[in-house]
Amino acid sequence: MRVLLAGATGLVGGLLLKRLETMDIVTAIDVVGRRAVDGVGPKVKQHIGTIAEWPGLAGETRPDVAISALGTTLRQAGSEDAFFAVDHDAVVAVARTAGGAGARHFMMVSSVGAHAGSRNFYLATKGKAESAVQAVGFDRLDVFRPGLLRGSRGGERRIGEQIGILVSPLTDLLTPRVLDHYRSIAADDVAGAMATFAGNDTPGVFVHENRAMWNALR
Repeated sequence: MRVLLAGATGLVGGLLLKRLETMDIVTAIDVVGRRAVDGVGPKVKQHIGTIAEWPGLAGETRPDVAISALGTTLRQAGSEDAFFAVDHDAVVAVARTAGGAGARHFMMVSSVGAHAGSRNFYLATKGKAESAVQAVGFDRLDVFRPGLLRGSRGGERRIGEQIGILVSPLTDLLTPRVLDHYRSIAADDVAGAMATFAGNDTPGVFVHENRAMWNALR
């Protein structure tokens, strides 16, 4: 199985890349990104360029499975337009290019609460990206909608995010099971669930929230 991965320098993407490298079924991994990932193994080939160049870079590959772990924040992006360019435009461009290159299975990291009609710009962007990727027509699409991600990003977190992580043990405890999709989740659990579903050939669109991802790891 040949895998195309965009977003390998991010929290989930980096953890997922490490898992993919250890899987016998994965014979080659093409990483598309703005900067190189350090310490990769012999399975990995890196295609480095600007976001505008990614479709051309991804088009050089012939993936069986394509994965988007792309994601930024409004603060990091600097504006709503810049945020949309990454969390929607770049994700959709990778999906369309991967589909054109032969990928029949696509996986993407989204967010709990994602909905194209949301009044929240962040959630609306995620929802619109999901809808646009679904329109590409992959045989199988897996959408992962984690709650607040726990893990070391290796960079500065937003104040609100830092506070959320600090109080997450309490808020998770107080959140009833029926609403556990709003609980926090370890980024490594998300990456582990994605690795579990990589290459699954059951057709359809599958949305995985926290509980589904935890169940996949059992």
